[in-house]
Amino acid sequence: MKNKQINFKFIFQIFIYLIIFLFIHSATVKAQQVSLSISPPILELVIKPGKSIMVAYRVENFGDPVILTAKLLNFEPRDILGNIRIKNEFSGPIRFSLDNADQELERPFFLKTGGSQQLLLRIRAPEGAPEGDYYYSLLAEAAPPNGLEGVASTRARATIGSNILITVTENGLVEVKPKVVLFDVLNKLRIFDSFDKIPLLFIVENKGRNMIKPEGKITLSGNFGEQIKYDVIPKNILSQSERLIEASPSAQTTFEEKPISLLLSGFFIGFYRLSTQLTFGENSPTVFSATSFFAFPIKLTLGIIFVLIITVIIVKRFSHDDED
Repeated sequence: MKNKQINFKFIFQIFIYLIIFLFIHSATVKAQQVSLSISPPILELVIKPGKSIMVAYRVENFGDPVILTAKLLNFEPRDILGNIRIKNEFSGPIRFSLDNADQELERPFFLKTGGSQQLLLRIRAPEGAPEGDYYYSLLAEAAPPNGLEGVASTRARATIGSNILITVTENGLVEVKPKVVLFDVLNKLRIFDSFDKIPLLFIVENKGRNMIKPEGKITLSGNFGEQIKYDVIPKNILSQSERLIEASPSAQTTFEEKPISLLLSGFFIGFYRLSTQLTFGENSPTVFSATSFFAFPIKLTLGIIFVLIITVIIVKRFSHDDED
């Protein structure tokens, strides 16, 4: 009887330990809901050496309570689609600080659910700062909490950022050096079926030291004098980088899983010319480019020829049967 009591107590203790372990483990692996926003999401500044400017940012938390850290890092273009790559270390002459009385850069602060924090960012270009562009991101980073020893935490590091594009210039002048890298349809032969969609690829390179933003149109001209104009969507092309230029209206920005600038749809027949003219602000150079393509109802024609051949074969067979 005593052994049975001992066994019962032992089993009961094991059961309690298992419940405690599962409770702790489930609390640890439960995913944290992180939902942050920062405004303004992008900032473009022109500043003289020796001057500073203060910008008011606001970080809001729509998820679970979180501890955030605000910091500045440089970024660079990653591809022609406008994606960026954050660098690991800070560099450049621009100096940043917070004017908040109770906040500092890279010092953690707490943000409850539904709470917000204003960050008064002071941006200064020191005397003698070299003219040119400098690109930074103001990051609000939520680090995962420390988990229990020996138990992995599923709470991932979450980061939200606002890009800051700074042009340092003494007299307000910027260098505008655009170059059209590619303006052509995605077909080496430039021959399409009349019912095909015509994908256009348009890439511009910025060879200057300052950011540029193209404005203009893409014009489609037919062999009967008809014209259709498409507005170029103004997007930043960072210094020493290339950017895919998009135009509207366009039903989609990809074709066969490849990024494109414009997708032409409709019924095309004959010779067509595509041209573009871009400007980059007042007193800036204008760039031109053009290409062409030919469209013919190839599939329809082949279908008609096939039907005619079958019809002739059938007619000849029936004629031959009648003669017999």
